[in-house]
Amino acid sequence: MSLAAVVFDLDYTLAVPDRDRQTLLDEATAAAGGRDIDRSEYLTEHQKNRATETRTPIFEGLLSTGDPAEAARAYREGINDALVPVDGVPELVEELRTQYRVGLLTDGPVQAQQGKLETLGWTDLFDSVVVTGSLAAGKPDGRAFEAVLGELGVAAGAAVYVGDNPDADIRGAKDAGMVAVQVLGDRFERAPEADGYIDRDQLADDLRAFLSQQAGWR
Repeated sequence: MSLAAVVFDLDYTLAVPDRDRQTLLDEATAAAGGRDIDRSEYLTEHQKNRATETRTPIFEGLLSTGDPAEAARAYREGINDALVPVDGVPELVEELRTQYRVGLLTDGPVQAQQGKLETLGWTDLFDSVVVTGSLAAGKPDGRAFEAVLGELGVAAGAAVYVGDNPDADIRGAKDAGMVAVQVLGDRFERAPEADGYIDRDQLADDLRAFLSQQAGWR
C-alpha cells in the first residue's frame, strides 16, 4: 500500500523545552503557593486525568494547599516560554503536504497543547490536529490513532507515525497498523518495533531519507 499520510507527535519530537520539566514544575507550584511535586508524581496524576481541557484537575489531585488553577496556568506559561522548535519543521511539513496528508497527534490537556502550537506559530501548519485531552483515550490506545486517521481520511496501513516514546508512540502506532518511525533524542532507547529511526537533530533530512525509501514516495 502506498503511503498517503504522515502523522507527528509534538513534545520531544517537533519541539523541546530548553529547561528541564522538573524545574518548570517547581516554579509553577511555588507560584501557586503549593508544595514541591516530583515529576514522577505529576506524570502519575496526569495518567488519571487524560481527557481534560486544562491541567487544573491534575494539580487538584496533587496539591492540598495552594491554587491548582494558578499552578496549571504557571506551568503552561513556563513550558511555552521554554519551548524550542526542532530545526526545519515548518519547511518539512509544508513540503510533505504537497505529497501527503499531514497530521499531529499529541497527548495532553487541550488548552496546554493548543497553547504550544500557538506559541510555535503552528496552528495552521497541519491538515489535522488531534489533542488526546479531547478524547476518551490517549496514546497508546488505538482510539487515539484512529481519531487522527479518521480526520485525515486515510487507512492505518497507508500512514507513518513519527514520535519518540517507545510505548505511547511506537508500540501504539504499530498496534494501530501504522508504520512507526522513532525520533531519537536523549530520553529513550531504541524501540525494537520501530520501522525506522531518525535523529531529532537531523529530523527533516532523516525523515526525507526514510520516506524516499518507501513505496509510493515518487
